[in-house]
Parts: sequence; C-alpha cells; structure tokens
Amino acid sequence: MSSSTCNGQVIVIDDEEIVRESMIQTLQLEGYEAVGFENPVTAIAECSVGWQGVVICDVRMDRMDGLEVLQKILEIDADIPVIMFSGHSDIAIAVQAIQLGAYDFLEKNDDPQHHLNTVQRAWKKRQLVLENRSLRQAVEGQHEIHNRLVGQTSGIVRLRETVLQLAQIDVDLIINGATGTGKEVVARCLHDFSPRAKKPFVALNCGALTESLIESELFGHETGAFTGANSKRIGKIEYASGGTLFLDEIESMPASLQVRLLRVLQERVLQRLGGNADISIDIRVLAASKVDLREASDAGTFREDLYYRLNVASIDLPCLDQRKEDIPVLFSHFADLASQRFGREKRPVPETLLRELCAQSWPGNVRELRNIAERWVLGLPFGNSVDTSPEDSDETLDQLVASYERGVIVAALKANRGQAELTAEKLGIPRKKLYLRMKKYGIERGDFIGE
Repeated sequence: MSSSTCNGQVIVIDDEEIVRESMIQTLQLEGYEAVGFENPVTAIAECSVGWQGVVICDVRMDRMDGLEVLQKILEIDADIPVIMFSGHSDIAIAVQAIQLGAYDFLEKNDDPQHHLNTVQRAWKKRQLVLENRSLRQAVEGQHEIHNRLVGQTSGIVRLRETVLQLAQIDVDLIINGATGTGKEVVARCLHDFSPRAKKPFVALNCGALTESLIESELFGHETGAFTGANSKRIGKIEYASGGTLFLDEIESMPASLQVRLLRVLQERVLQRLGGNADISIDIRVLAASKVDLREASDAGTFREDLYYRLNVASIDLPCLDQRKEDIPVLFSHFADLASQRFGREKRPVPETLLRELCAQSWPGNVRELRNIAERWVLGLPFGNSVDTSPEDSDETLDQLVASYERGVIVAALKANRGQAELTAEKLGIPRKKLYLRMKKYGIERGDFIGE
C-alpha cells in the first residue's frame, strides 16, 4: 500500500501504551493519520456522522469494555468501521462483536500486514459510504439540516437558509444567542455541510476552564513548558487544522489569550507554550457568545480588533419565546428522540400539554424544552407549571410505577456518570438491587459513562 494514496484518519483505542504506540507507528508509516487514545470516552467524542476514518478498539480495557465502545460509536454512525482488537483468541467475543456490527475482529499477534490490509479495506468502505450518502442526498433533494434545526416559523426557515449559505463560505463568524438556543447545533451544521466536513470539528467552552488551562488547551505545549508538562501536547487549534474550531462563550476568554488568538486569526500560525517554532494552521473559527460582543468591545471587556476579525459574518439565534409556534413540533421531535434513546414506546403528545407548553415562558430556551420532553417520556415530574398528571395515560398503576422507577434510575445514573456504586448509594439501595432493577428495565450502565 502506497502512503501517497492514503490519508485517512485511524483512531486507535487501547489502554496499553506500548501496544497503542506500536499500532500508531505502523499506520503512520503507511500514510494514515493515526491518533491514539487511552480514554475511550475522549475517542468516541471524535466520531461524527461525517467523520472520514476507521476505529481500532481493544476488547479488554479497564475504563470501558470494548463492546460498549463499539455500541456507542455505532450509535453515532452505524457505518463507521470499527475493528475490534484483542490479545486473546476469544471466539465468543469475536462472534458477539461481529453480531453487534464490528467491521472485523483481529488478534494482536496476527501478521501486521493482515492488520494493514483490514484497515485499508475498512477505509475504502468508509469512503464509499460517505460518497454514496452525498449522492443520495443530492438525488433526493432533502437536506439533513431540517432534522437538526427543527421548526417552521419564518425565523427558523431563514436560519436554515443562512446556515447552508455560510457553510459554503470559508470565513470566521460569530453566533449570537442566549443560553440554550442551540449555538453548538448551528456550529456543527456550519461544519458538517461545508467543504471542511471530513476534517475535525473541535469545540471548546472558554467559560469552563481557568486561564492557565485554556491556554494549554488552545495552543498546546512543549515538553517541560511548565511543571507537570511531561510530554508534548497538541492544542485544540492545531488539532482542528483543516477543519473547524468552535469557541463557545468566547466573551469569557481572558484578555491575554484574546491577543494570542488575534494573531492566529490574522496570520494562521501559532506557537505552542514553551516553543518558538511557528506552526502553520488551516482553520475556520466559529465563535459563540451569549452577550453582545459589540457592546462588550465598547465597554472594554472584549478586544475590539478581535471582534472585527471574527465578525466577518454573524448569525443571530431567536429565543424560544420568539418562536412559540415551533414548540409543538420541537417537543414531539425531542420526545421521539428520547423514546428511542430510553427504549420507550412512542405515544402521542396530548393537545392539552402542548397548549400549556406554548403558554409558558422558556428562559432556558430549546435546551429546557428538550429536558422537559425527556422527563415526559420517562414519566418524571417536570418541576414547572406544566401539568404532568397521568390522566391522559392508558397505562395501569403498575406500569406507571415501573415507568417512574426506571426514570429515577436513569436520572441517577446520568447524574453519577454511570458509576453503579455511587448511584446505588444515592438511591439508598444495595448495588445488587440496583443491578437487578437495571436488568429488569433494560438499562445499560455504559450509556451514561462520561456523560
């Protein structure tokens, strides 16, 4: 296989560093863009519907079972080729992996050329799948964006048109919107429907990290750049090269980093912390803010030159209170998604409930409505003025009690990131009883790890 004919990405998930690095080196010599991950959750976050790559995953890992990783990746896109990798000749697990949808099952002591041949076949299959999808989408004349930016009000119709137009124009831009209006959803649409779709989409919340952490996260660092920097780290900007960098809550970015970011945007080069070399990058920056950056720059809390550099174009997202006519279709959409996720039977939404939803105010916007829809599907109380009584339900008392119990367990697992011991402690029940209840309701602990 010639390295000149292959530039696909391969994610290698293995908690044994020696095995992981050996596989990465072998793949890189063949021209693949190979990236290793010890933490499966971080690796899963790299996968998307338009991701152009192949996954190699170890079967036996401490943090998460390989078969759980397989299922989570296939939930993102059932056509991502996942090659399971094991140091043990385990026929039962191999059969199970293939039945779950794995592309192939390899043993670590197999001939390395056999490994490479399998990766090459998987990589070609992924290319073919993505090409066929593009052709099918063009033929059908339907656009996936309708399933992401849901609604029929004039503001949402215009928003979809604007996003599709700006997706094709490779400029930096600002997404303005209150909390919960869907700024990251819009950013992902701008990436996924753009020529950069096959490259990384990298998101960073500037308000969630301290100044020292965000600097390292954005720009990366060289070995020894500061205490604890025991190895080189590639920052978000550099990792996003070729793709899109989404900076949420950019208004929270410290002033010192605003200066460094401005240089990156102007010159498309960066320097890692502790380094002197200029590294060329090719990125599109999408910045999101819940405040008016024009006003923030006038007030001196945000650099004016950075504002103008980012504001080549802008998108304003409406609050849910400005598009209440969309609430019925949004609620039904979120309820359908929640029914699929939690394995619940779909049921019609009562008209009385939809009228009440439309009548109330939504400070949390679309995100708040989605949470309400999930709680309704699970039979949980909403905690709002919305009536959640089961008068419209055809379920028996036992069914309603079971529905409530399942919902409580799911909510507790989500709150405790899938940790069974902690969840059982919070619920005040023995861990064995929790496992029995989870088995009864078909709840998989792995669905909540890392959430």
